[in-house]
Amino acid sequence: MTRPPAAPLPVPAPGEPVVGELSEAELLARVLPLLERPALAHVLTGPGDDCAVVAAPDGRFVLTVDTQVQDQDFRLAWPCGTPTTGFDTGVKCAAQNLADVAAMGAVPTAVVVSLTLPPATPVSWPEDFARGFVAGCEAMGAHRCAVVGGDLGAGRELSVTAAVTGDLEGRDPVLRSGAAAGGVLALAGTTGRAAAGVALLEDARYRPGADPRLDGLARAQLRPCPPVAAGPAAARAGALAMIDLSDGLLRDAGRLAAASGVVVDLDAAAVGGLARPLDPAAALLGADPRDWVLTGGEDHGLLAVLPAGAPLPRPFRAIGSCAPAPPGPAGPRPRVLLDGRAPELALGHRTGEGWDHFEP
Repeated sequence: MTRPPAAPLPVPAPGEPVVGELSEAELLARVLPLLERPALAHVLTGPGDDCAVVAAPDGRFVLTVDTQVQDQDFRLAWPCGTPTTGFDTGVKCAAQNLADVAAMGAVPTAVVVSLTLPPATPVSWPEDFARGFVAGCEAMGAHRCAVVGGDLGAGRELSVTAAVTGDLEGRDPVLRSGAAAGGVLALAGTTGRAAAGVALLEDARYRPGADPRLDGLARAQLRPCPPVAAGPAAARAGALAMIDLSDGLLRDAGRLAAASGVVVDLDAAAVGGLARPLDPAAALLGADPRDWVLTGGEDHGLLAVLPAGAPLPRPFRAIGSCAPAPPGPAGPRPRVLLDGRAPELALGHRTGEGWDHFEP
């Protein structure tokens, strides 16, 4: 998304304090109880000390970190009139981090979260963030994941950084580089819905509440819900390679293909099936829904390659295959095809590649 002018902070309710009126200890006393989850055996020391202590049962853990910044990764207000709440941001923070852990075939276990809050932020915003993060973990099936610590700071704009650890449960990690020719490309979750959602939220023609189909697509952007448990399931089923679909099907499939030295060939019929739920948004906005499927990010589905003939674990569905890379210098040849052709030839028009944090 293009960075818009900074939006004003949410307005506090009458009588509600803002962050700048509380001490750090007072703010933590409001937020930490909202992050509590049932006691987990692997959390040896939780919030309250200088560091948390988390067990690594097989001697390893996977580790990821991600940041959301106001007006770059989330907006507090959209042209359609829908706000982004602290709860929304908490759910999205959980989604983008848990999906990375799941894409390695691991089970999320612990999180540390850093919040940067302008002093005028209503106290309800970090409280709602905490509620959203916990609700997101539950909805995504990350029942062993607990917030074990973090940091609070003041700044000019809202930002959220989370680091998550995961347990491989004795398995090897599933890397991007393991795909082989003949492998089946499979998707768990969705792609394109969050992109259709952001297109709706950015357009004043979208009227929230008027069409539940459009509202569902907007929610996919505001509160993505990746199938986190599908990552370890794919690992147990022998997945050769896997990646979190955060930046678009073409871009992320291309990353997997490049790491593995293969060509990914997407099935056009499967792409069409993924596009059909986006038809209402495409009709309203005059768009080709396949473009959202191919280039839209932030659904945080899981894209995996499994051996040919292996049963696909639920909820994975086949959407393509892997072929040998052509011999000789790679040159400009595409790493991702659509029914054996470059995507722009198969679609009849050129499309983008996906989300890039540093594109203007």
